[in-house]
Amino acid sequence: MEKTRYFARSKAFLLNLLDGLKLAFAKHFPQTYAHLPHYWRLTRMDRPIGIFLLLWPTLWCLWIAAGGFPDLHLLVIFIVGTILMRAAGCCINDFADRDFDGHVERTKDRPLATRSITGKEALGLCTLLCLLAFILVLFTNRLTIYLSFGGLGLALLYPFTKRFTHLAQLFLGAAFSWGGVMAFTAQTGELPVYAWLLYFANFMWTVVYDTQYAMVDREDDLKIGVRSTAILFAEADRFVIGVLQLMFLVAMSMAAKHFGLGGWYQFGLFLAACLFGYQQFLTWHRHPKDCFRAFLNNYQVGKVIFFFTVVDLFIP
Repeated sequence: MEKTRYFARSKAFLLNLLDGLKLAFAKHFPQTYAHLPHYWRLTRMDRPIGIFLLLWPTLWCLWIAAGGFPDLHLLVIFIVGTILMRAAGCCINDFADRDFDGHVERTKDRPLATRSITGKEALGLCTLLCLLAFILVLFTNRLTIYLSFGGLGLALLYPFTKRFTHLAQLFLGAAFSWGGVMAFTAQTGELPVYAWLLYFANFMWTVVYDTQYAMVDREDDLKIGVRSTAILFAEADRFVIGVLQLMFLVAMSMAAKHFGLGGWYQFGLFLAACLFGYQQFLTWHRHPKDCFRAFLNNYQVGKVIFFFTVVDLFIP
């Protein structure tokens, strides 16, 4: 009974403390407080699919680098860092697209497109998130810190490439795959050459799902002059996606030999191949809603591969 009262009092104290902090923040920073819902939407915290697409390959690289469960502090650093950098990427992406998103059905209600917040606010939030992520990187090692600057450059460059090239998805692939490289250096202190095989694999997979994503907006993008691989590949889009999916599976399978991964890992790749087949079925008629469903299905691909990677490393 006494323990129950203690937990009840502790809960009440924490709730009162949070309410007090909220009221104090609202009093001293009224505009920022009023814009918090817009910042939440700007960073896509209401749509976590991007977090997982970035997180799954980072986690399987971390597990493979460790040969099992990684150092706990590194696991926390890479999970939180992934969330922060994905949010920062959304900020700079919407800043770059602020004059275009209003003309695209799917993005017309984004905070910058509706002028609910300013471009200056988006850049400020992006800077803050990048600084927080960099603070986390400082708790790793020198090589990982050096590599973080390359990842930052790629993340900030990608949104602006859509103005100049149809190959913007390649820049996203390079950026989204960088976390896996950093996972290896953070866990082992070095960068084995075969880690680049996993980097290449994830690069291919990122181009796959971002092309599917671009297929959703293809008609609107053609009207406003935004470029993408979906436009470049045109009627060959499903074929090219299929080739990239195959290249991803082959590269991941080749990595198994070099990192001592066995049957459970390969079974995960088999299930991923089945999911890729389902995605091809969804995009057969190129309906925007079905293309978006194919894009979302990549969450399952990443989850399956990560799960069976962990199982393979756990079972001798």
